Amino acid sequence: MPSIPLNSTTIALDESLRTRLRRRWHGLDPTVQGMVWAALAGLLFCLLNTIVRDLTIKTNPMQAQFLRYLAGALLFIPLVLKAGLAAYRPKQIGGQFTRGAFHTLGLCLWFTALPNIPLADMTAIGFTAPLFIMLGAYLFFKEPMHWDRWAAALLGFGGVLIVVAPKLSLHNIQGAGLYHLVMLASAPVFAASFLLTKALTRNESAHVIVAWQGLTVTLFSLPLALFNWHPLTWQLCLGFMVAGVFGNAGHYCLTRAFAVADISSTQSVKFLDLMWAALMGYIVFGDVPSNSTILGGVVIASATIWIARREAKGRETAKA
Repeated sequence: MPSIPLNSTTIALDESLRTRLRRRWHGLDPTVQGMVWAALAGLLFCLLNTIVRDLTIKTNPMQAQFLRYLAGALLFIPLVLKAGLAAYRPKQIGGQFTRGAFHTLGLCLWFTALPNIPLADMTAIGFTAPLFIMLGAYLFFKEPMHWDRWAAALLGFGGVLIVVAPKLSLHNIQGAGLYHLVMLASAPVFAASFLLTKALTRNESAHVIVAWQGLTVTLFSLPLALFNWHPLTWQLCLGFMVAGVFGNAGHYCLTRAFAVADISSTQSVKFLDLMWAALMGYIVFGDVPSNSTILGGVVIASATIWIARREAKGRETAKA
C-alpha cells in the first residue's frame, strides 16, 4: 500500500536526522556541552520557580518545600521499579545525605524569601552563588580558573549589584529588603551543595544523584512541614506534581553539566536566568522589571555572551 513506503521513508529520515544531531552534539567540546546543559537547566528552574512561588503564596513555605521535593521523589518510583533498586543504589550514601542536608538548609532560606520578592530579584541574588562555586572549585577541585572566567563572573556579579542594590538600602532593609538578605544568605549554602554534586559525579550517575536529592531533602524537610501544615486542594497537589517534574528535569540537566565540564565554566551561563525570570514574573505575577533590573540584565547578558564566545574560540584553537 502507498502509505507504508511513505511511513518507512519518514521513519528513516527521522532516524538519519537524529543520528546527525547526535553526532554533531558529541562533536562539541565538553565545555560547550556543559554550558548548553546549564542553560537548559536555568530555563527549567525558572519555570519551576514561577510555579513554586505561586504555591508558596498559597501554602506555608516549609510545607511547600517538603511537597515540592516529595513530588519529585514520587516521580522517580516508576523509574526505580523499571531499572531495579540496584541501579539507584549510591556508592557514597554519606555524601548523598551530606549534600541533601546542605541543600535543605539553602532551601529553607530560599523558600522563606521566595513569596516576598520578585522573581527577577530572586534570580539575580542567586547569581552570587557562582562566585562561591568558582572559589570552591579552585580550592577543592583544583580546577583551572582562567582570567576570562573570573572576568565574566565579576562582570555578571556587577550586573547583579545593579539589580539588587536599591533593594538593600537602609530604607528598605526592615521591609522587603530583609527578605533580599535572607535570599542572599542562601547563595553560599547552595554553592556548597553544588560543589558536593560535582564531587559526587565522579562516582555517581546523574539519575542516582537527582533521585537521592529528592529523597534526602524530603526526609530533612518533613519535620518542618509537619509543624506548619495546612489543608491542600487537588489543584495544589497537581501544582506540586508539575513542580516535581520541572525540578527533576532541571537538576538532571545541571548534574549532566557538572559531569561533562568544569563546574566553573558553566557558571557564566547561569546569568541568562535573569532574562527568563523577568519575563515570567511579568507574565504571571505582573512584576514590572525596574530600570535597575533591565540595566543589570544587559550587563549580565553581555558577560554571558562574551564568555561563551571565549570558550568557543578556545575550543577552536585547541583543535587547530
